[in-house]
Amino acid sequence: MSNQFDLVLRGGTVVDGTGGAPFEADVAISAGLIAEVGPVSGRGREEIEAQGRLVIPGFVDVHTHYDAQATWANELTPSTANGVTTLLMGNCGVGFAPVRSHQRDMLISLMEGVEDIPEVVLNEGLTWAWDSFPDYLDYLGNRRYDVDLACQVPHAALRVYVMGERGARREPATPEDCAAMAQLTAEGLAAGAFGFSTSRLLQHRTAAGEPVPSYGAAEAELAAIADALRNSGHGWLQVVADFGENQAEEFGLLERLAARAQRPLTLTLLQRDSWPLEWRELLSRIERANAQGHRITGQVRGRPTSTLLGFELTRNPFARCASWSDIALLPPSERRAAVLRPDLRARLLAEVDAYEAESPQARARWLQIFPLGDPPDYEPELGSSIGARAEREGVSPAALAYDAMCERGGRGILYHPTTNYSGGDMSAVYEMLGHPNTLVGLGDGGAHVGIMCDATAMVHALTHWTRDRTRGPRRPLEDMVRRLTAANAEAMGLHDRGVVARGKKADLNVLDYDGLQLEMPEIHYDLPAGGKRLQQTSSGIEATVLSGVVVRRHGEPTGALPGRLVRAC
Repeated sequence: MSNQFDLVLRGGTVVDGTGGAPFEADVAISAGLIAEVGPVSGRGREEIEAQGRLVIPGFVDVHTHYDAQATWANELTPSTANGVTTLLMGNCGVGFAPVRSHQRDMLISLMEGVEDIPEVVLNEGLTWAWDSFPDYLDYLGNRRYDVDLACQVPHAALRVYVMGERGARREPATPEDCAAMAQLTAEGLAAGAFGFSTSRLLQHRTAAGEPVPSYGAAEAELAAIADALRNSGHGWLQVVADFGENQAEEFGLLERLAARAQRPLTLTLLQRDSWPLEWRELLSRIERANAQGHRITGQVRGRPTSTLLGFELTRNPFARCASWSDIALLPPSERRAAVLRPDLRARLLAEVDAYEAESPQARARWLQIFPLGDPPDYEPELGSSIGARAEREGVSPAALAYDAMCERGGRGILYHPTTNYSGGDMSAVYEMLGHPNTLVGLGDGGAHVGIMCDATAMVHALTHWTRDRTRGPRRPLEDMVRRLTAANAEAMGLHDRGVVARGKKADLNVLDYDGLQLEMPEIHYDLPAGGKRLQQTSSGIEATVLSGVVVRRHGEPTGALPGRLVRAC
């Protein structure tokens, strides 16, 4: 019998992305699309035995920052090493187009400051073979990837392009400036952008410490851009904003923009220690707004936002010490050897002790810092913190932390959750994940390369919330798969993927569900100019299929690059 299909997955347990119950079936693929789901009698040119394995849609990640990496790399790891088959870039209002030649340093400073991608990496890696946003999309469109990627028009780049230094200094936009930004947004949307992104977050700053150009932008400016979205008929507004005491005012502004644009709006939703119930108040506002016909979602992360600390990472608890400056710029191998010396350990511990003697608040930080563990534990008991252990054992928390980071030859990692952990567990995240007006995102793949690796948050969400959690209730497997696949695809306006069904795009993961597990993050020096970044892989992903082609097997790339730029129109 001649081969009837390009690829057949045999006998897997299909969790199809709709939220429906799992079922056993074969999945046959032809010409990049799913041809049959059920008993398949025809043969494939290639077949994968999936009995005892889950077959699910590929993950759709709506919040990444591969805007630079996509210009020099074909494999968009770590996301693609963790089952992502579609990703959306250009979030938080930062990106590299449109741009004038004399403004390139401004955009690099923005990305370095907001997303922790080193300036030397960006200067070495970016080709700047574009000017307009449509040119940037054309450049990406001529490249090949191990993932499908989509883009948004970034507000900060627009402001700098139109207003120059005035925009960077956050001066008010004139009516002419607003019209120009609206026109550029319209051009980007017409070229295939999936929306417009902006940051209204004071925490987002340039490498020089200044607020980003979009911070505090007036409603008239945003309204002009909202008009462009309405006229285009597609795309969403992606927003990260400060709420706090001004929650009613800020949310009111966003609601008016959503109404004016007549398009969906998604905003970052996190539990902050300074206002631990703010997320719930915001969800109530979203519910009321949507009851009036809006389409607003809170974009949530399936685990805490966290900073990873280590001697080889961007941050560690001793980085402010005078003795650290003696070794901070050494080559990695020499620095790892240095931290293992008893004399340096003694000096650094003494310097931290002296600092903490005058700052009890600094000493209290140890109660929120944990060994990451292997496999990583993102919901640790408070009693396992460095501070709690030090108190029980009658030792210095700094000494415990130092020795933990010296593990694995100086590559040990500490975990510091900074959001979604106000109560010492992830009960707030559990509620967020069950809310009908939330999307799962905020993994920030491609960004914060020296302090976190949350591009793996989708694998973690699947394993932690459906199988491994011991500190509270779990979520149904079929609903979590839906949230990580079809729900995100639909929110983006991509109706051709995210579901295992006949006629849908053949983007799939074959999983050893029982063996699915995140590995420890590790530093790799594989960015341009030898820049470092955290990489984290998952065991148990037996195959990732993109457009009907196997792009990864058992964690290793096959070399196939069927991924393309996806345009919204």
